[in-house]
Amino acid sequence: MKIEKNDILKALEHITVPGEGQNMVESGAVTNIQIFGDEVEVDITIKNPSLQARKKTEVEILKIIHKEVYEKAKIKINVKVEAPVKSNKVNEIKGKPIPGITNIIAVASGKGGVGKSTVTANLAVTLAKMGFKVGLLDADIYGPSMPIMFDVANEKPLAVNIEGKSKMKPVESYGVKMLSIGFFTQRDQAVIWRGPMASKALNQMIFDAHWGDLDFMLIDLPPGTGDIHLSIMQSLPVTGAVVVSTPQEVALADARKGVAMFQQDSINVPVLGIIENMAYFTPAELPENKYYIFGKEGAKHLAEDLKVPFLGEIPLVQSIREAGDIGRPAALQSGTPVEAAFEEITKQVVMEVVGRNKTLPPTEAIKITTMAGCSAVKKK
Repeated sequence: MKIEKNDILKALEHITVPGEGQNMVESGAVTNIQIFGDEVEVDITIKNPSLQARKKTEVEILKIIHKEVYEKAKIKINVKVEAPVKSNKVNEIKGKPIPGITNIIAVASGKGGVGKSTVTANLAVTLAKMGFKVGLLDADIYGPSMPIMFDVANEKPLAVNIEGKSKMKPVESYGVKMLSIGFFTQRDQAVIWRGPMASKALNQMIFDAHWGDLDFMLIDLPPGTGDIHLSIMQSLPVTGAVVVSTPQEVALADARKGVAMFQQDSINVPVLGIIENMAYFTPAELPENKYYIFGKEGAKHLAEDLKVPFLGEIPLVQSIREAGDIGRPAALQSGTPVEAAFEEITKQVVMEVVGRNKTLPPTEAIKITTMAGCSAVKKK
């Protein structure tokens, strides 16, 4: 007598999957049936992981096949019942990608006043100088500073029609596209919003804008760890995070918390590294001297302690502050030590992104090549 697979399937329709209310065939519990002469292999997957449920299912399968299909003495039936193993890993907070944007880098600081926005602005213009297409989202809802730093405080984003939908067109300056809540408020107007309102405004700047194709989007996060940070992680698939700190202990304690936030199981955003700002002061009249006003190499030691990359240091230079105030980031000053410092740090950030993206699936892998100080980003 020839054993037919369809006969076995019909027999299994008489068995209800424990706790599911459907028969085994309808529920998709039958994952495999193989026939080798007078031997039958039946693989079943059920949701109930208990030994009792698995044993009961196995016995019922043996009984029904012998009853409905073949006599016990004529065939050998091997039943394998499995239950999917529940992962202990907490669901990661990952948002949906924005078409055309390849890499999203969050720039954070645990403490305010360490120069995070200044560093973000200079990273953005340096990436643009290297040939990248760059966007900048000023997510510091309560203290937006990018419009001033890019000399576009009086600009307003225009509306453009994209595929029948009205979208915001980011303001562009020095080759960087940007959006900020500062474009929508008066200069002396305080933003007094609760968390949900701030998050809604952020989502509008992210998803109701026409960013176009970008190699990098930089996000200038507010200081600390809170609602805005969580909203960004929920809204966007962030490629990696950069943490900015000064060398002093008070700032380092908060920077440590900033790194810990990104490394939470529920967030799990790779930390690309730590940047030390205001690392030392060199007076113009004593160019060989370095004065470590806020402490020496604190951020470097923190990076070593936390086992994350140290991306480099930026000196305390008056021209950096002045450049931000007049709306022309200091990294645009050709041939200066400040330009060289930001170029070196930006290259380190790019290389960390290269390493991070090597872990992506092949269809999403990102290839970054650096040639003579100019880089290009492509998707495979």
